Amino acid sequence: MSDFLKTMATNSAARAAAVSSSFTASDFDKPVLPLNLGAFDVIAEIKNRSPAEGDLSYGDSDLNSRARAYAAGGAAAISVLTEPSRFDGDLAHLEEVVAAVPNTPVMRKDFLVEPLQILEARKAGASGVLLILAMLSDAKLREMLDCAWEHGLFVLLESFDEDDLRRTSALLENPMDHDKAEGGHMLVGVNTRNLRTLAVDADRLRKLASILPKAICVAESGLLVPADAARVAAWGYRMALVGSALMRSKDPAALITAMRDAGGAA
Repeated sequence: MSDFLKTMATNSAARAAAVSSSFTASDFDKPVLPLNLGAFDVIAEIKNRSPAEGDLSYGDSDLNSRARAYAAGGAAAISVLTEPSRFDGDLAHLEEVVAAVPNTPVMRKDFLVEPLQILEARKAGASGVLLILAMLSDAKLREMLDCAWEHGLFVLLESFDEDDLRRTSALLENPMDHDKAEGGHMLVGVNTRNLRTLAVDADRLRKLASILPKAICVAESGLLVPADAARVAAWGYRMALVGSALMRSKDPAALITAMRDAGGAA
């Protein structure tokens, strides 16, 4: 685990320890929305700050309109950063987005280390969560996945290298996880960002393409224009997670549509 991930894991564990462990059935009344996937799809991200790129926010007043623009562009899901220390995120942002786009699945993106945080996301209205393989032991990952499956959430399982992808392939030998992947409920992400230096290695997506597991695979970080979507689609990725480019775009709906079209054509 990189130094950055260790710091994020420590901070996340402290946040989890401060959460009440008491939930009732009424806490999970908000609907869980399924992913509706096409030939190539975009998970559109809302984040106020990137440790690598600085401030990306347009102000909280624009959060809802940006989410609605993402939905209008055909985003398969909207990812919301909830990590507070380096990304200026908050679980309240996720709740706002859920309310703004009631027909689009919303995913909690954070450095989750405890099943309790998945329940916290479910209560806020999330339909999915991101889990980072490098941060979780096999036993803890099993707990996290079982919690997500119990509550009907989709999971984006993020990888950084060959070892992560081999762990995922081994995981898919489990019948339950295999069925979830077959049904599009478990997505396999490859993040091109080096979490030691925060630099993007765009060639990582090509290098790892030959060992991608049999699942819907997501290219993460560094995708800026429709040609990037076409390029990764040709390597076998069926989705892209796009954050900074959309946060900076004056017409994010058009960019999402163009990326979907370019990836689908490829």
